[in-house]
Parts: sequence; C-alpha cells; structure tokens
Amino acid sequence: MTVAIVLFTSDLRLHDHPPLHAALASSDEVVPLFVLDPGVEAAGFAAPNRRAFLADCLRDLDSGLRDRGGRLVVREGEVAEEVRRIVSETEAGVVHMAAGISGYAQRREERLREALSSVGCRLSVHDAVVTAVAPGSVVPSGAGRDHFAVFTPYFRRWSGEGLRSPFGAPRKVRVPEGPGSAALPSRAGTRGLSPGLAEGGETEGRRLFTAWRRDGLASYEDRHDDMAGDATSRLSPHLHFGTLSPTELVHRARATGGPGAEAFVRQVCWRDFHHQVLATRPAVSRSDYRPKQDRWRTGRAAEADTAAWKEGRTGYPVVDAAMRQLLHEGWMHNRGRLLTASFLAKTLYVDWRTGARHFLELLVDGDIANNQLNWQWVAGTGTDSRPNRVLNPVTQAKRYDPEGAYVRRWVPELAGIPGSAVHEPWKLPREDRRRYDYPEPVVGLSDGLARFKEARRLD
Repeated sequence: MTVAIVLFTSDLRLHDHPPLHAALASSDEVVPLFVLDPGVEAAGFAAPNRRAFLADCLRDLDSGLRDRGGRLVVREGEVAEEVRRIVSETEAGVVHMAAGISGYAQRREERLREALSSVGCRLSVHDAVVTAVAPGSVVPSGAGRDHFAVFTPYFRRWSGEGLRSPFGAPRKVRVPEGPGSAALPSRAGTRGLSPGLAEGGETEGRRLFTAWRRDGLASYEDRHDDMAGDATSRLSPHLHFGTLSPTELVHRARATGGPGAEAFVRQVCWRDFHHQVLATRPAVSRSDYRPKQDRWRTGRAAEADTAAWKEGRTGYPVVDAAMRQLLHEGWMHNRGRLLTASFLAKTLYVDWRTGARHFLELLVDGDIANNQLNWQWVAGTGTDSRPNRVLNPVTQAKRYDPEGAYVRRWVPELAGIPGSAVHEPWKLPREDRRRYDYPEPVVGLSDGLARFKEARRLD
C-alpha cells in the first residue's frame, strides 16, 4: 500500500490542484495535510482577519474531503518537523506541495527537503498552482535577466504562454487511518476581526466567481474603477488563500470572452507579474526595488499624520472612506488602495513600509507579493516607469466617485453634502462646515506636492 502526503499551503482547494492530482494518480492512499505554522505568526503574517478566513477555508476543505471519503489532517508546529513525523507514521514515499514564492516559503521548502531526505522521502514541488504562469518560466531575452521589471512586455509574453488544462476535483480521496489531527481552527473567538469580513472557503469562492462571471464580468472593463458601484470581482482573498485556481479563472474568463474578460485576465497577469518579481528578489518585501535614498518624514508631525490616515480622519473624504472600508471589511477597493497609498507615500511623504505594514495588519488578501510591490509601485521605489506621479485625491474622487456615493457610504458624517461637493468639504461656507464632525485637511495638496518635489530634487 503506497502512501503520499499532500502538503497544503496557499492552495486550499480541491478543484485544479496539481499536487493532489499527482498524489492520487500515483499512490493508494493520500494524507491531505495542513500545518499551522507558528513561524507565520512570529513573522507577522498571521493577522486576525486572515486567521479567521483561513479557519473558514480549512473547515470547507475538510468538508469537501469528507464528502469524498477523506479528511484533512491538521498539525501544529514547525512545518518540516511535522511533515517528517507524518512520513514516519505512514511510511509515505513522497510529499507533494505547491511551489512557494516568498523568501519565507522558499526557506520552508529548503528545510522540508532537507528533513525528508534524512528519512528517505522524496519532495515533489509543483509549479503554476499559486500562479497561472510559474515565476521564472517567462523571462526577458538577454544574459543575466531573470525576471521582467516592466509589466507590458511581461504581459505580452505571459499572454502567449500555453496554460495547462485545469484538473477537476477528485471523486474519492482515501486517507490512511493512522495520522491523528489537531482540531480545526475556528473564526469564532478571534479577536480584532473586521466586522464586515467576508466568508472564506472554496465553496464560497466558486459561488462568488460563478455569480460574478454571470453578472459582472462583461462590464468589468468599464466599471472596475467605479468605487461606488463596487464592480470588482472581490476574488482577491480567494486567490491569496488558493481556494480558487488562477489557471482555471483565466481559462473560464477567456471562454466567456469580450473586453471585460480581457481586462480581468490582465489583472490576473498583474498578480503573476508581482509574484515573479518577488520570487527572484525576495528582499523587496522589505527593501526598495529601485533604491532612491528617500528622506521619508519622521517625527511627531509625521506620526500624527499617519495616525489620521490609519483612522480615516485626514480631511480628504475619498481617502478616509477607503481607509474606513479597510477597517470595516478587511478589504479595500483597488482604486482606493492606489489613492490611499499615494496619499501616504507622496502627499504625506511617509515611508511606504509604514503603509504596507498597516495594510498587512488588516487585509484579508494581504499577499506579500501584491501588497509590498503595489506599495512600492505607488511610492516610486518599485517597477513603475513613472516614479514621480502623484495621484490627486480630489481629481481621482470626482472621476471614480462622481456623485460621492462611495464617500457618503463610508463617511456618513458627510452624508448631507450633495453630489460631488462632498469631495471638498473645506470649500463649504464656514457656518455649514461647523455642522459636520469632520476634520480639516491634514495638509494642503499643493503643499504636499511641493514637499514631495523638493525631497525628490534633493535625492
């Protein structure tokens, strides 16, 4: 009786799961394993919203396995050691897992390979599970160039790649009786949760995508920046935890066709683009991709401005609305992410790492590759070819929330201001402004822009 282990990490699904497919095809029994790694929490990655969403995902995965005659085995501890123990308990000959991207994931894989070699077990690592196209499979021409630093040429090459066909979910999973399991975690009792946090799990992810593909995909190109319309897919948490396969999403979107599908596939490619940068440059999770020697503001004034930004009290309604959405949902509209990041890093001139760290404390889709590299893109230290661009929050608000509905939804104290006037409450007559419990802007936009330009000139 041959036994294989499938180590789940950021791929918490049964549909289109290459490691599970390979294990079932080559072994009589399979141990579906997830290890609750204390190192993730020690590294600061285990924010409450993501812990709760993870608990949903694991419970749904266990339920799906039980429907197929199996179960999920959960262990807690250092990953390599826990997997080695399962190998000893089951005499498994191979461990299958998805390739990791981050420096942490790469180090985990190295430790696991070393631990398994000591007990004569093979490690099989599968590419294109977490991403649609594996990092490193698409590289620029020329010696010594190991990744694309510019998105557009990457997108052209990525679009020409032949994606593998998605696998269906298995009909039956036979798990050996021996390995014991810790209790499944639960979101109940998790402290610090955003009250509007979405539900996790493959079942919910597939339901969400099916509904959005039917009702929202066709209009995605025209409406994905409509902040009030909330017309994005909201699939990013499911992609982060791997309850949905990016490969399957691309196939199904392309099968639907149309400009909306093309725009959506482009966003999936952006995700792959950032993953291929991080895979080859793990240090960019904390260091500038393009070092600029920025003289970021520090001191009490900068700290006070940052606190106002975190609380959604900057005096700029669209910025505050987005930050309050983040607090409430653990998620933020993509246009809001761009605006709030530009405001902190360029208008307030505060180190991008401060903002990235705050986002990771709250975002349910807090992905190291996408979060850190999008922050760097906005801050001008990353892959953006126009590092000096500054997004004007008022101009952007009038373009992407023209009637102010998004602002009034999240900044209810301004609900009485009609139309686009809600974006500039400081322009109201003084007697009208007194009626609203809302702060004056923490900085004038022209002053913030002048400070940014002067700092960049000195650099």
